[in-house]
Amino acid sequence: MKNTESLSEVHQSVDTSKRTGWKRILSFIGPAYLVSVGYMDPGNWATDLAGGSKFGYQLIWILLMSNLIALLLQSLSARLGIVRGLDLAQASKNTYPSWVNIPLFALAQTAIIACDLAEIIGMAIGLQLLFNLPLLVGISITIFDTVILLFLMNKGMRKMEAFIVSMVFIVGLSFLIEMFIVEPNFTEIARGFKPTLLSGQALYIAIGIIGATVMPHNLYLHSSLVQTRKFERDSKGIKEAIKFNFIDTAVALNLAFFVNAAILILAAAAFYRNGLHEVAEIKDAHKLLGNIFGSVAPALFAIALIAAGQSSTVTGTLAGQIIMEGHLNLRIQPWLRRLITRLLAIIPAFFTILHFGDDALSSLLILSQVVLSLQLGFAVIPLIHFTSDKKEMKEFAIKNWVKILAWTSALVIVVLNVKLVIEEITVWNASSGGWYMYVLVIPAAILIALLLLYIFIFPMLNFKVKEKSNVPHGNALNIEPAERIIYHQIGITVDFSKNDRSTIRHAMIQGGQSAHYFLIHIVETAVARYHGQAALDHETKKDLDNLQRYCNNLAELGYHATPCIGFGATAKSIAEITNENKLELLVMGAHGHKGIKDIILGTTVDAVRHKITIPVLIVR
Repeated sequence: MKNTESLSEVHQSVDTSKRTGWKRILSFIGPAYLVSVGYMDPGNWATDLAGGSKFGYQLIWILLMSNLIALLLQSLSARLGIVRGLDLAQASKNTYPSWVNIPLFALAQTAIIACDLAEIIGMAIGLQLLFNLPLLVGISITIFDTVILLFLMNKGMRKMEAFIVSMVFIVGLSFLIEMFIVEPNFTEIARGFKPTLLSGQALYIAIGIIGATVMPHNLYLHSSLVQTRKFERDSKGIKEAIKFNFIDTAVALNLAFFVNAAILILAAAAFYRNGLHEVAEIKDAHKLLGNIFGSVAPALFAIALIAAGQSSTVTGTLAGQIIMEGHLNLRIQPWLRRLITRLLAIIPAFFTILHFGDDALSSLLILSQVVLSLQLGFAVIPLIHFTSDKKEMKEFAIKNWVKILAWTSALVIVVLNVKLVIEEITVWNASSGGWYMYVLVIPAAILIALLLLYIFIFPMLNFKVKEKSNVPHGNALNIEPAERIIYHQIGITVDFSKNDRSTIRHAMIQGGQSAHYFLIHIVETAVARYHGQAALDHETKKDLDNLQRYCNNLAELGYHATPCIGFGATAKSIAEITNENKLELLVMGAHGHKGIKDIILGTTVDAVRHKITIPVLIVR
């Protein structure tokens, strides 16, 4: 069934088989662009600004190295999704014991919230810089991007990709124009690509750049998004899909590298060259750009910041859906999933502004990147294990030289991120150390490190984990031959509209003249809600008369019927009447409300079916 797949609403929704030549290649283009926005989100801006303002063009080679590592890992992620038809979370669930998947989900979800926090702060700062809105107002506005996500998901995968690409284009174009405004030194830029030994503050910022560049949720996301393409599942089709997705990844991540390099070059040309070496905050960069280059450069800077935040928040929601379904086999509505994540990110942002002021947001932005760093190893290490597994990947398992590069990259990432976390904990302990550091923070860090070691070792031990279902709804069951079910007690909900005729007719077909029918109507007037059965208002009396008329009509046709009237909450009253009369089948009419009408008028059918245990026949 289609709804058992990763991101089921868009799974294999883009058919590539009917296209040839360039059109076929272009049909594979898209997933990596959704992934690439995570590499140029507001969380990266602070580290790039700090690197450029403090050290000029010296750290460009670190950006390039980070981009190459990202290209390697994202291509592995795409390979996993294409070959095995599983996303990274589903593959983890298949490989590791059930208890491991709970902390893996918690860590991945925390990383997505941390990433969302960076988007919120970036969006709020961008709105403040462009429209002079207070940060609290800007943060509140970010709640409503849930509407954008719902709209894009309903329009299909290609429309969503087009939206993201347009956001990326705005970011890229903004910085391209800014490059002409600040006039960087291209000779110095070329020298910046030469690797140099780093120490002290330069090393710290380099670690931050790597930690902020390779995003863990992107690995989950990419392994699922590549499954939106429908192609032949033979050896040739899979090879072709891997090749075209690698092209997609290379182009998209090089664009992300251009944006990150542009931010660093902008900081180097605008600030380092002018002796401003302590510009690490986004608002400071915006202000100084205005002082040095006039109004155009800072306006473009703010527009790019908003576009980066908006595009990243959409992909973060998709990643959240993937990890929840993959690790926990739990599927909830995308708008609810988005709202929960956003609210969990907004709360610390609100708290920080209210108690520490606007200036503390930059520290919160850095903290979000540290949290992302903690989770990175839990995504990278399983990914390398899964794509190296010849039993599962067969001829598409990665070659030995790719393994060496991948494990080296993982070692660099984990070691540098561990160093970053240790340094941050040391700083926190020195500045505001307390009992919580030794009771909560340090023990949590040790437990996370032990879990990471377990994640690394377990796949090598060849323990057989019990086969699991990767779908929230389980697997198909064997269906036994069935005899006709005869219903003796049938409930029919009526509302005295033109739909009643069809509802009653379908019920009569189910039970025939041997069944007993209970005609159910709920009075929802204010008097009925307050007085219940004691209500004798005009509407209640009229509804009783109408019910009796239906019963008399059925009696003339040879059917037995009893009127049942309820009061107040519709779903609750219908469920109570159903249980009191020991009904065996409930037949309900559906009006076909959609969208806003569901919110205003309610969804009685859904509410009722969750309150009763008998079959429900819905007549439209």
